[in-house]
Amino acid sequence: MYKTFFNWSSGKDSALALYYLLQDKRYSVEYLLTSINTDYNRVSMHGIRVELLRKQLNCIDIPYGFISLSQNATNAEYEARMRQRIMELKFNGFEYAAFGDIFLEDIRKYRESQLNPLNIKAIFPLWQKNTTYLIEQFIELGFKAIVVCINTSVMDTSFLGRIIDKSFIKDLPANVDPCGENGEFHTFCFDGPIFKRPVSFSIGEFVFREYKNSVSSTGFWFCDLLY
Repeated sequence: MYKTFFNWSSGKDSALALYYLLQDKRYSVEYLLTSINTDYNRVSMHGIRVELLRKQLNCIDIPYGFISLSQNATNAEYEARMRQRIMELKFNGFEYAAFGDIFLEDIRKYRESQLNPLNIKAIFPLWQKNTTYLIEQFIELGFKAIVVCINTSVMDTSFLGRIIDKSFIKDLPANVDPCGENGEFHTFCFDGPIFKRPVSFSIGEFVFREYKNSVSSTGFWFCDLLY
């Protein structure tokens, strides 16, 4: 079996991809790696508190670690920090890196371009699978997730804090991918077949944040989850 680490986001796609990998006898998933925003002490983009992330990871019961970066870290800083951690994992016998990406070709090429020089192979268990099928299977397998972030340009706040279920899928706007693969929404997965026990939490306040660059700005609503 190939010793594998998984790039864990805390959301539904990561959970389903990890489930697939754990069923595949070719791979032995022995480490989960998550990027943390040190300015807020939360999971990057998902906005999950590190304390709740630890609680989630302990419920999965696979060894884990973090890549810690500031809000204003450059891409070069991110790549250097990631390269250092991957080299440490490689030294400890890891051969494969797994991701929950589904069909964003540029992201896949970027990940592979970073891993190839380190002689680490990238695997994508969900790659090019139909996203309606994936979200339906996620529900049928008994996974549970809550929406913790929405892009305000495509979704309204009525979706924030909702549980992923069949009614959620039915209510999605036509231009939103069922898995949110284009960044329309992000989730926190708190139960399912990869968990030893459900993750307990409570819903906190809704927070709006705007992210700007030299060209445009994008607004996101976050649902704070309390541990």
